[in-house]
Amino acid sequence: MIFSLGDPILLISKIKQSKMKKFISVIMLFIAIGSHAQSDKYIAVMKKNLTLLDSAKTSQDYLSVSNAFERIADAEKTQWLPYYYSGLALSSLAWKDNKLDKDANSAKINALCDKAEAIEKNAEIYALRNMSATQQMLVDPQSRWQSYGQEAAADLQAGMKLDPNNPRLYYLEAMNVFGTPEAFGGGKKNAKPLFEKAVALYKTFQVKPLYPNWGEKEANDMLAKCQ
Repeated sequence: MIFSLGDPILLISKIKQSKMKKFISVIMLFIAIGSHAQSDKYIAVMKKNLTLLDSAKTSQDYLSVSNAFERIADAEKTQWLPYYYSGLALSSLAWKDNKLDKDANSAKINALCDKAEAIEKNAEIYALRNMSATQQMLVDPQSRWQSYGQEAAADLQAGMKLDPNNPRLYYLEAMNVFGTPEAFGGGKKNAKPLFEKAVALYKTFQVKPLYPNWGEKEANDMLAKCQ
């Protein structure tokens, strides 16, 4: 076969392109393997700390797991769930520890919510914000209702706009109504339909791996109290 002067150059160019494509493929393979390994590590450490959160009993337990989730979040940088669970641990701590500085604790929760929301804005974060504001309001309900009470209600409404079928939002709203005096529109009778709504939504709610999955038992227990 007779080659023109340009043929060897073209052949070399094709060989180089072929080698470059193989090189890029190898690099992408290593990146994929590394990413998968990182993902597996992330999932494993999240599951470990979720188990610790579920079994937490003392104030130190909640503080330790909150700090652990925050470290995970700071390391991952693109995951909102660790920040969320760090705040959830502090929220649970506030209900357990009567001596806790609720305002300082809520300020920390809100800071974690801000970091989580900078990554992804969703209803679960607003549910956590609602609990934070509610805890501050309960320090002195009479003097704080106008500020923190309305803030808590606004958080629920914002969450429902993002996800109108989130059962935790209705459970939290029902809890708020349940704890409000009947003279102000609260009590068992007015809370019951909201607990029923929450229970019904829990039955159909599709839970993603590692995502929040709390409140169903509590909603059923509170509904029983409203019968």
